[in-house]
Amino acid sequence: MEFSNPAFRQPPVDAYGDGGFRVDGKRVEGSILLLPARMQPWPVQDLSVSGPDVFRPLIAMKSDFDVLLIGCGRQMAFLPKVIREHLSGHGISFDVMITPAACRTYNILASEDRPVAGAFIAVD
Repeated sequence: MEFSNPAFRQPPVDAYGDGGFRVDGKRVEGSILLLPARMQPWPVQDLSVSGPDVFRPLIAMKSDFDVLLIGCGRQMAFLPKVIREHLSGHGISFDVMITPAACRTYNILASEDRPVAGAFIAVD
């Protein structure tokens, strides 16, 4: 899936698929964390086997964004209770959706200059 909008201030997700993403024109393999000021790899392939520690970089930068969009892959998955409670306990508002929808929503919010973060599991 391709996206294009030159008005972004945050790095846009230009495309997703084939096990990675194209963010701001650069190909990135694997899952990623996107914050208003940076992007980094995210070693998550399945939220059901992940713990709260995988969200540590986001918690450290929670004052930089208003909402966290979590892309859980191609199939909808619920965030484990321990992770939900951990994020909520740190005052982080989040929404979980399939990765394609999370990328599209991220791009819309970012294009509106809203501080948004993304934690996106790569899809094929």
